[in-house]
Amino acid sequence: MIRSQRTQSTFINHFVLSMLAVFALFPLVILAINSVKTTAEIGRNPYGLPLEPRFQNYVDAWEQGKFATTLGNTIILTAGTITGVLLLASPAAFALARLKLRGSDFLGFYFMIGTSLPPFLFIIPLFYMWRQLGLVNSHLGLIIIYCALFSPFATFLLRSYMVALPEEFIEAARIDGASNWQVYRSIILPLSWPGFLTAGLVVGLSVWNEFLFGITFLQKPELKPLSTSLFAFQQRFVRDWGLTNAGSVIMILPVVVLFLVLQRRFVEGLSQGGLKG
Repeated sequence: MIRSQRTQSTFINHFVLSMLAVFALFPLVILAINSVKTTAEIGRNPYGLPLEPRFQNYVDAWEQGKFATTLGNTIILTAGTITGVLLLASPAAFALARLKLRGSDFLGFYFMIGTSLPPFLFIIPLFYMWRQLGLVNSHLGLIIIYCALFSPFATFLLRSYMVALPEEFIEAARIDGASNWQVYRSIILPLSWPGFLTAGLVVGLSVWNEFLFGITFLQKPELKPLSTSLFAFQQRFVRDWGLTNAGSVIMILPVVVLFLVLQRRFVEGLSQGGLKG
């Protein structure tokens, strides 16, 4: 009887997970199928297999979308933002988690609020400020904005991860006379690398897909990020949906490969970082 109930429960779990997987993967499959069709064939049969696969869509999309330029720009933005965010969030998270600062609970609450505010609320005054400072049409200017946007989330995540670390290691180091900097450098950083990997991956994915700030603060064609390449396939009254789908596949393929390679570490860091608040 118990085995029958357990089997039924397992079946329900697998059924629900399978439905969620189909729901998540179906749009990606359709995107890949339509990326080798013409716009006319997509209109006639959007869900079926292509009659004659047109892989030339990828070559045309790469050239018309100027992916060689936008991909390089996005790599610069992503790498710069991840570096800046981790350099800012790591010591901040250590201070909130281990130094028992006065008002640390309020600061933690402030960082949590920072992750929930919609960024378009302050994009207009920020644009005027950045124009006065000469940071419009500058990768550095956009990286600074991204660091400000994503540092609260990274700080909150890393703080949760550092709080969950075993206290015995830190106490042993303090008994041996280690300073706060030595504890941070020699104990916290080596033990927290899954949390850093998770924070870096989440921030990197966010920057890779970000569109609003990229199109607003980078207006020169040679500076535009990857997310703006899909504009190249739209004319005044028509859009080439075959090239749009091919360009979308080019855009998400590096992200999918990176996630599959780091999936286990990502889930491990995200779950362990949420054990304690």
